[in-house]
Amino acid sequence: MSNDPQNQNPTPHETQMEQALRASELSYRRLFEAAQDGILILDVDSGRVTDVNPFLTGLLGYSRAEMLGKTVGELSPFKDVVSNQAMLERLQTDGYVRYENLPLKTKERRHIAVEFVSNVYQAGDKKVIQCNIRDITQRKLAEESHARLATAVEQAVETIVITDTAGKILYANPAFAKTTGYTLAEAVGQNPRILQSGKHDSEFYKRMWATLERGETWSGHFVNQRKDGTLYDEDATISPVRDAAGTIVNYVAVKRDVTREMQLEARFHQTQKMESIGQLAGGIAHDFNNILSCTIGYLYLAKSAAANQPDMLGYLEQIEKATDRAVELVHQILTFSRQDKPERAPLDLNHVVLEALKLLRASVPASIRIKTELTETPTVLANASAIHQVIMNLGTNAMHAMRDQPGVLKVEMGVLEVDEDFVKTRPDLHPGQYVKLSVSDTGCGMDRATVEHIFEPFYTTKGVGEGTGLGLAVVHGIMKTHDGGISVYSQPGAGTTFHLYFPVFETATVTPKTEAAPVPRGQGERILFVDDEEVLASLGKKILERLGYRVTATSSVLEALAIVRAQAEPFDLVITDLAMPVMDGVKLGGQLLQIQPHLPIILATGFSGFMNAEKVRELGFCDLLTKPSTARTLGETVHRVLHPAGTVG
Repeated sequence: MSNDPQNQNPTPHETQMEQALRASELSYRRLFEAAQDGILILDVDSGRVTDVNPFLTGLLGYSRAEMLGKTVGELSPFKDVVSNQAMLERLQTDGYVRYENLPLKTKERRHIAVEFVSNVYQAGDKKVIQCNIRDITQRKLAEESHARLATAVEQAVETIVITDTAGKILYANPAFAKTTGYTLAEAVGQNPRILQSGKHDSEFYKRMWATLERGETWSGHFVNQRKDGTLYDEDATISPVRDAAGTIVNYVAVKRDVTREMQLEARFHQTQKMESIGQLAGGIAHDFNNILSCTIGYLYLAKSAAANQPDMLGYLEQIEKATDRAVELVHQILTFSRQDKPERAPLDLNHVVLEALKLLRASVPASIRIKTELTETPTVLANASAIHQVIMNLGTNAMHAMRDQPGVLKVEMGVLEVDEDFVKTRPDLHPGQYVKLSVSDTGCGMDRATVEHIFEPFYTTKGVGEGTGLGLAVVHGIMKTHDGGISVYSQPGAGTTFHLYFPVFETATVTPKTEAAPVPRGQGERILFVDDEEVLASLGKKILERLGYRVTATSSVLEALAIVRAQAEPFDLVITDLAMPVMDGVKLGGQLLQIQPHLPIILATGFSGFMNAEKVRELGFCDLLTKPSTARTLGETVHRVLHPAGTVG
């Protein structure tokens, strides 16, 4: 083969065939020199390079002279990856050798990847080996980039969906299946409208499509429906995908399930609402409880005075019932606002629920059947009175829902293991074991709009005079104070079911109940009773004197300080109200302790949202007396402080 056929013009003596051959060689040489793939020509016998084109020398960084006469194995870029002898043997038998992804290193030690193809062919009167070497470095980088992108899309937490311009789904990643419940096979070929929940009107979708068809990106929020019919919230961004000509050929949607975030936000707003009403409740609780304390105390004295007057006792008992209802109303307000956290103890819920159902049975019409399925459950940390209240409230609601027809009130109990997946739908719970209490009825049921409001205070569907709207708000508050949760499922005409979740108390031993002992009496101990309400100070004095104590009462904190300073005989106990003008009970107690160290002090309050027995003791006082208190509670508290365990009273 001539090395420079371009400078050799045919002579008049050459034959036509020779001219054609020379023209063919010239054409080949031009192609050889201009080729955008590397070409090596090897001697078939020795395997040594006889020719190399400019593209390959430029690709590898070697000159033509450095490569001529070398075998492939002797050339630095190929020596570690291609055996010259092995390649020659394969060419002898197969006539063809191919390496699809051959990693090479150029003279400058730059890494490249090539496609290497060798074959034997006849060139004139001899055989040669032609090696075609194509640089696939950029293609490999693109493939690796695409592979990384595909892996990222497949493993992304966000849902990624690709559709055609008509909205038909062409691809959806695994997160789509996890979020929606539809497999990829079920989704491909479908329109995303399979997820529509009916929560958005047609105008919503028209505006979305108008944005996309203008070639703009749309961002918004969907309330969609899973395959199983449950609703979920997701934030979405949908973008047009254009081809090289700028024509929109696809749409890609990236969506994130924000259901849990939305639930947490709703609960946060509900908490804020409860706290606002709780602040209002706290503002009136002190004064209201003072009034009730007065009523309860004088009822106790009046009943004692009217012991031999049956008619008068009957009247007083009616007043006492009304007072008890007023006390309960205050407790309800404080409970749902979580300002009044009930004392809890290890309980067997089955026992408490059965007791509550006995009381409920008396008020439920005969047309309503109470059915129980109570299995043995672990102990929970709960307040028995609060659980009674939960059962009574839920039972009363169920009775109202079934009052126009025969029905069934069903109470079930079991154990539920809450895992991470369950917590995703119930963010108010934590992984662990719960006792699940379910109360269901076969009544009229509720629509979704009603269900969304039932735990709000003062919201009621009952008629005037049938309810305050506090019942379910109280139940909700009780479950919060018990570190549990509550959910409701209802449909119009299909009844209602409440599920209540109580965390299992692992190290529990239930203390058996004991009969109520008589109110303990004093032995002439000296007590100072301080309350800014003069009527309550006088009342406290009367009750405690009936219980055998010597009592000094005052409605002035300054007078209380003067009395303690002036007394030659020290007081055995001081009972002081917490919220008072001039000086509150904590400050008064501190000054009294400076006058008479180790003086036992009881704080009394009608609003214990920020004060509890533990905090009272941390402040150096003995106990907390919650208003309104009965004569029994007052007597037992005083006796407990004056005669701690281990002392003789």
